[in-house]
Amino acid sequence: MRHIILSALLSCAPLSVFADPLPSWTESDSKGRIIEFVAAVTDPQRPEYVTPAERIAVFDNDGTLWAEQPVYFQLIFAMDRLAQLSKDDPSILTTPVLQAAAQGDLNTIAEGGHDALIEVLNASHSGVSVDEFQSAVADWLATARHPDTDLPFDKMTYQPMAELLRYLRDEGFKTYIVSGGGVHFMRVFAEEAYGIPPEQILGTYMDTTYDSADGKPVITKADGIAFIDDKEGKPINIERTIGRRPILAGGNSDGDFAMLEWTTAGDGPRLGVLIHHTDAEREWAYDRESPIGKLVDGLDKGPEMGWVIVDMAQDWSRIYTGAN
Repeated sequence: MRHIILSALLSCAPLSVFADPLPSWTESDSKGRIIEFVAAVTDPQRPEYVTPAERIAVFDNDGTLWAEQPVYFQLIFAMDRLAQLSKDDPSILTTPVLQAAAQGDLNTIAEGGHDALIEVLNASHSGVSVDEFQSAVADWLATARHPDTDLPFDKMTYQPMAELLRYLRDEGFKTYIVSGGGVHFMRVFAEEAYGIPPEQILGTYMDTTYDSADGKPVITKADGIAFIDDKEGKPINIERTIGRRPILAGGNSDGDFAMLEWTTAGDGPRLGVLIHHTDAEREWAYDRESPIGKLVDGLDKGPEMGWVIVDMAQDWSRIYTGAN
């Protein structure tokens, strides 16, 4: 009789009650704190309960939802695109920086700093419609491979984070990307990769123009950066675009510090999650000295703010969605 009663209860209960919502996370303190937070804010019987409308979660992309080494993937796309464009018109490589980019010379770009990066982005991203640009990104993602892993770039998304995004949405959260990456670049793959639609992606964007081509309206990407969605720009863009302070924020570098700080400074239950890249065997290990994804303030100040510091080597049993 007890077996019959148990079977009946199981058949009526939601699957989420029994299934592990984060199967690629080890049974660690990080996983436990995340699940406890979600349970607290979604249970109407608990004092921490948050209404669905206020369950906003924001995440950085590079280094948080997918990998970012040896350089940001969008920069690799920009260099590949310059190389392709220059085959048809070598005259576009007007400076040593652009010539180096077309040859895949990262050292020269790094030496040129911010100005060199903007120069490469202007040459590779502007002068085309948004539709044409996104078509070029899609074509690149379909064929390009990471230089170290040989995986497609959009298969180097993190399986544990994909599970976290899905778990949050199952529990009534609305998930957003808030990244320093280009908004038109991320919108090409993010819905399929993460389940996050284009209207919930905030990022850096270039100047654009509204014109007419062959009698049809077209939005064209122009030279110049209109807004950089990084550091203090992230909470500013969240407030401007979303209009609600998130209750959960995830990042991996000091470029995300202001976003997590602003999120967790609000009233009521809040959670900041930092991904610490500690896994040199399955991914990369880097933090304080890295030119990409530098993490200093988050490590020093995050724990006292109550943030979850995820140790990738210890807390994740699997890394990429595209690899075992």
